[in-house]
Amino acid sequence: MVAFVAIESSAEAPQPLGKIVTAVKGWVERLGRVWVEGQLIELKRRQNSQWHWLTLRDRYAEVSASVSIPIDVLEAAGPISEGMTVTCLIKPHVNSKNGSLFFVCSDLRPSGEGRLLAQLEQRKRALQAEGLFDRTLKKRLPVLPRVIGLVTGAGSAAERDVVENVRRRWPGAALEIRHTLVQGPQAAEQVIGAVGELDALADVQVIIIARGGGSLEDLLPFSDEGLVRAVFAARTPVISAIGHETDMPILDLVADVRASTPTDAAKRVVPDVAEEYARVGQAREQLRRAVLGLVEREQHRLDQVRNRPCLTDPLYAFTLKHREIDELHRRSGRAVQALLDRETTGVRHALERIRAMSPKQTLERGYAILLDGSGQAVASVAQVDEGDGLQARLADGQLVVEVHEVTRTDGKDPHEEWEDFDE
Repeated sequence: MVAFVAIESSAEAPQPLGKIVTAVKGWVERLGRVWVEGQLIELKRRQNSQWHWLTLRDRYAEVSASVSIPIDVLEAAGPISEGMTVTCLIKPHVNSKNGSLFFVCSDLRPSGEGRLLAQLEQRKRALQAEGLFDRTLKKRLPVLPRVIGLVTGAGSAAERDVVENVRRRWPGAALEIRHTLVQGPQAAEQVIGAVGELDALADVQVIIIARGGGSLEDLLPFSDEGLVRAVFAARTPVISAIGHETDMPILDLVADVRASTPTDAAKRVVPDVAEEYARVGQAREQLRRAVLGLVEREQHRLDQVRNRPCLTDPLYAFTLKHREIDELHRRSGRAVQALLDRETTGVRHALERIRAMSPKQTLERGYAILLDGSGQAVASVAQVDEGDGLQARLADGQLVVEVHEVTRTDGKDPHEEWEDFDE
């Protein structure tokens, strides 16, 4: 044990503060490095710094201390979180400027549950890197398995929960049960063997691994690497039903389905017969309504077809065509009659024009044609003399007349023109 020499002082001869702080610093630092255990209650990570700060608290006394730790030491310790119990190799120091006491950590190791959690986290990361937790590799559960494999402890509450819920939900379900240890050093090996046996049975279409809640140490077999790899390699879908909702062994991550409790596993593996009956009833009712609706629609279409004129009156098509022919006949008759009327009108107009040019028409208007004794038409007074006999033709007959006097309307001698002509 190191002996410390007291520093003499009095009110008349006080010691300088710096000397006392230096002495305290020397006394404290003579303690050297020491391993301590405590609970990590605060972790301060400083950005862009090579040092971080921890606050440790004694688990059995109201004592806490701040500890500085290099970043490389903290990272080498693995996953560290607040609340964990850790073991640290620390050395006390005194700040010469303000006399404050602090500790520097040169080694940090999780202990107790913290050590187990760190180991499990490292194992989990390694298995995840290999792809054992890939969601795309998860197998789908069968809708209604022929046989359900169950791995659980003999007479356990987990076995009772699974069996009772499976049989209540689907009374005809068949179970193939394998009893194993569910905690302790031999538990993982026995569970691996039971999973292998059930996976080899052709009728077993799903396997449930069930256990009730427990401490972290109790659930360690279900984070065993061998068990995780055996479940990953199984051809049969595996449901993990370990502990309670907050428990998360590695088996939950590799299993095809994670159930929060053994009861939840039973609900996932078989449907509820009452619910299925209700669904069947709903489906039948929907099918009935659909069929009735289809029949009604087809009946309506059939009624429409039956009410068509071609079915109510077989001669309807002939009647329709006869009406069309009659209409065409009337239209053609009207067209021909219109054409005849136009042509008749044209002929009448032409005849009227011809008649207007006919001598007879002229006679009918009161005119007469004069003929001399030789039958030649008399066109001028110069052609006749007084006493000549003429023939006058009228519209309704002829007259024989004698010329008593010849007079020209222009006052000339009626015979001059003909004399000039003879010359």
